[in-house]
Order: sequence, then structure tokens, then C-alpha cells
Amino acid sequence: MNDEISRSDASLHAKYEASGRWLTWWQIGANFIGASIVTSYFVFFDRVFPTSQIQYTFYVVAVMFPVLVVIAHRFFNYWQKDLKRYLLLDMQHREITVNLRNKAQRKILDLPFIASISSFFNWFIASITMTTYSIILESGGTESLTLLLIEGLRVFVGCIIGGLVVAAIIFFITEANCRRIWPYFFPAGGLAKTSGVFRLKLRSRMFVIFILASILPLILMAVLSYNKASLMLTMDPAEVIQSLLYLTAFLLAVTLAVAVILSHLFSIGIIEPVRRMEAAMSRVERGDLKATVTVNSNDELGVLAENFNQMTDGLKDRYRLQRSLDLAKEVQQNLLPREDPVVEGLDVAGQSIYCDETGGDYFDYLSSSEWGQAKFGILIGDVSGHGIPSALLMATARAFMRQRSSLSGSMAEVVSDVNRQLTRDVEETGRFMTLFYLMIDTTAQNMSWVRAGHDPAIWYDPGTDQFEELHGDGIALGVDETHQFVQYQKSGLKEGQILLLSTDGLWETQNPAGSMFGKDRICEIIRQEANTSAREILDAIVLELEHFRQDLEPEDDITLVVIKVAE
Repeated sequence: MNDEISRSDASLHAKYEASGRWLTWWQIGANFIGASIVTSYFVFFDRVFPTSQIQYTFYVVAVMFPVLVVIAHRFFNYWQKDLKRYLLLDMQHREITVNLRNKAQRKILDLPFIASISSFFNWFIASITMTTYSIILESGGTESLTLLLIEGLRVFVGCIIGGLVVAAIIFFITEANCRRIWPYFFPAGGLAKTSGVFRLKLRSRMFVIFILASILPLILMAVLSYNKASLMLTMDPAEVIQSLLYLTAFLLAVTLAVAVILSHLFSIGIIEPVRRMEAAMSRVERGDLKATVTVNSNDELGVLAENFNQMTDGLKDRYRLQRSLDLAKEVQQNLLPREDPVVEGLDVAGQSIYCDETGGDYFDYLSSSEWGQAKFGILIGDVSGHGIPSALLMATARAFMRQRSSLSGSMAEVVSDVNRQLTRDVEETGRFMTLFYLMIDTTAQNMSWVRAGHDPAIWYDPGTDQFEELHGDGIALGVDETHQFVQYQKSGLKEGQILLLSTDGLWETQNPAGSMFGKDRICEIIRQEANTSAREILDAIVLELEHFRQDLEPEDDITLVVIKVAE
């Protein structure tokens, strides 16, 4: 967007009128220069005209030029009807319809093209007029019809070439002037992406300048040199050679002037936008995300400026989103246990590793004075998906579990009640959550659990070197609110036995070869680290996981809790 453009005291109508007056003088001057060049060539450099013919030619040009100016003026007034109506309403601060605004925007973008085409059309009419006049003027002599047609063609081509040069100059000058007012017509941007308007691409601009400043003068020089050489049959060769020298110097001066003017206008249209963009990029690099580039062209540079402004808008949105994600991450991290709990008879360690700033994995520790100091609860869950939606559902489930577990009832009743409430909240979203709820009684030396669609916990007894999975029936939370969960129990806990609760992101992690980490590798790590603390076992699993994954980014959240029975 064109944030650098702001309305000054002068209205848009006044700016346009001032620009129009400036362009009018440039157009008159460019056409006068073109007419002078063509007239000078045909009158003074081609051959010597009788004084009467020069006088008649002057009369023809003097009459034709004002007539063409009037025609161009009337055409422009008709073409600018919608544009002037828009400017008038804008000056009066009246409501402007979307249709009128779009028409005015397309008109102002097409102004350089229309000015150029109008000028060239006038030159085309002038070429036909001068060609006809030339044929009529020469028809009274002894020349044949073929020579008359060749002479007329030479006049027509000479005038058309002059018209092309003038049209190109008018286009670039008008465009350079319009660049000053275009941003005012597009305060919200979109200049370079407006449909239904004429666009001259940079490659086409370079080609036009190359043709007008290089190829066309060479062709013209070759043709006219041949024409001069043919005059040696009827004129003094010394005079022809001298005339040819004058012609060469004249064409060289004109070519240099045209090349300098067009190249200057072309370079202004490239260098200034690039400098503005470079300055804006430097501001963005320093952290100023409010930096924008004024879009004042509808070519590739205008598109580049539009994309740059959209990029900075995207960076601002991304920065705001990143701040929101950082805040959400901070909030969610505060919902998870900050440190390993101190529980008599148990050694417990837990950790969550998110693949995004926030995730759906969840673990928590529960204790209550009503249960007694010998009972300790561990929760681990996995919400479908990851990111902000999963984090919100995880926070909701955590609140439900904490609130319900503080009331009376068995573990199965607690999970069933939470499932009922959660299903009503997420039944239309298609999301769900798996859960494993474990309760350990160190006095009775047993453990109870409820499994809600989650992967079974892994139990290891170093004394017998046996692994066992704690299975159980139960569907994920949020699927069926009528489902009744079942509580399972296992007794005979002994010192040194180890329990691992984890989400599937742990064993489903893949390496670059596509192999999964797997449960066998986890069991082997537990066996080797069985004599260490719960935290050391957890760290050993995470370290081996990172080594296995190598440089790949995690694709899923990973949460694990290690419980070791202590004295």
C-alpha cells in the first residue's frame, strides 16, 4: 500500500490539472520538434525546393497542425469524461461509486498510452496528408506514376518515422509525470495489479528504445544515403556529397538527442523505484516492519513493489502470530508440571517435546489429601493433530480432569464424566483425545489404570527381566459420550520396577532412511539404564531418539513419563 502518500492541501483535482498543463506543453513541444525535424529534412536536406513550393508546404503544415490539435483535444475531452467526473466528486468530497472509481483508475493508468496513440494517430493523418500533397505537387511534371508513388512512399515513411519517435517520447514523458499522481489514485495499493489496462513491460521498453535509438536511424541513414547517391545523376556530385555530410550530421544529432531523452526517461523509471525499494529493505532489515514502497508504476517494478508491501504486511502478521504463539507456548508450558514431583516410594520424571510452538500432548500429576499420601496419579494424553487447536483442547481436558478428580468417585467414573463433557464440546470438530490414567498406591503396592484409546504403558521388572504392556478396553475421549470406561489393577509392585507412559510420537519417530524408532529400542534402553534414576532413564531415551532422528525435524509431539518404584 502507498503509505508514504498522504493528501496535502491541494486536491487531487488540482494535482491532475497541474499535471495536465505540464503535459500539454510537453506534447506540443514534442510534436513541434518532430514536425520541424521532418520538415527540415524534406525541405533542406533532400533537395532544393522552389520558394513557391516551400511556401505552399508551410501553408499546408500551418493549416493541418491546428486541425489535428483540435481533433486530439476533443478526443481527449471525451475520453477523460469519467476521469474528470471522478476528480470533481473527489474535490467536493462526495460519495464515489465503486464502478466510477474503477473506471477512473483504469483511465489514469492508460493515460500515457492514450496520449502516445493519439499523437501517433495525428502523425498518421499528417503522413497521409503530406503524401497526398507531395503526389499532387509532383504530378504536373514529367515524372511517371511509379516515381510519383515512390516519392509519396518516401514522404509517408519519413513522416511515420517522425511520428514513432514523437509518440515514444510522449509516452515516456507522460508516464514519468503520471508516476507522481498515480499513488494518489491508489491509496490502498493495487496499482500494478489492476486488470484491463495497458502495460509496457521492461523488456518491451528496452526493445522500443533500442529500435528508435539504434536500428531505425541506421535503416533511415542507409535509405537516404542511397537516395542521395541517385541524385548524382542529375546534380553536381560535390553538392550531393556536401548535402550527405549535412544529412549525416543532422541524423547523428537527432539520434543522440532521442537516445539521451529516452534512455534518461527509462533509467528514471528503473533507478528511482529500485532506490526506494533498497531503502525500504534496509528499514525492514533493521526491524522496521512498517516500511513500505510507494507503488507508482504498473510494470514489473510496480508488481515487485506491491509484493514487497504485501511481504511487509505478511511479516507484521507473522510477527503478531509469533508473539501470540510464544504467549500460548508460555501459557501451555505453565500448565505442564515444571519439575519432577517428590513422592515417597516413587521416582518420577516427565517431559514433553513439541514439534510446533504449541502441541496437543499432555501429562500431569495428581494427588489429593482424600487419597492419602500413599496414592499418586499420573496422566498422559495425546490430542489429535498439533498446534493451537490441539493446545486449546489439551487445556480444556486438563481442567476437566483436575476438577473431576478432586471429587469422589472411581477412576473409571472420573474418566467417563470427563469424556461426557468433552464430547459435547468437540463433537462437531472431529477432534478427540487419547488418555492413560494411572494411579499407584505405594502402601498397598499396587497400581490401577484406565485406558481411553491411548497406547498401553510399558512395565519392566529388572528382577525377572520381563516387559509387560498394561492393556485395557476404552475408546478415545470425545467420540462417544455414553461410553463407560473400565478400571484395571495390578498388584505386587517391587522396588526397582519401572513404568513408561508415552505418546506414539516416541516410537513412531523416523530416521532419514524411513525406519521407526520402535518399542524394542525403547525397551532395550530401559533394560540398560534400569539401575539409574527415572530422570536418567528419560534423558537416555531422549538422547538416543535425537541421535536416531539425526537432522530431521520432529513430525509429531513427544511426551514420556518414567516412574521407578523406590524404597
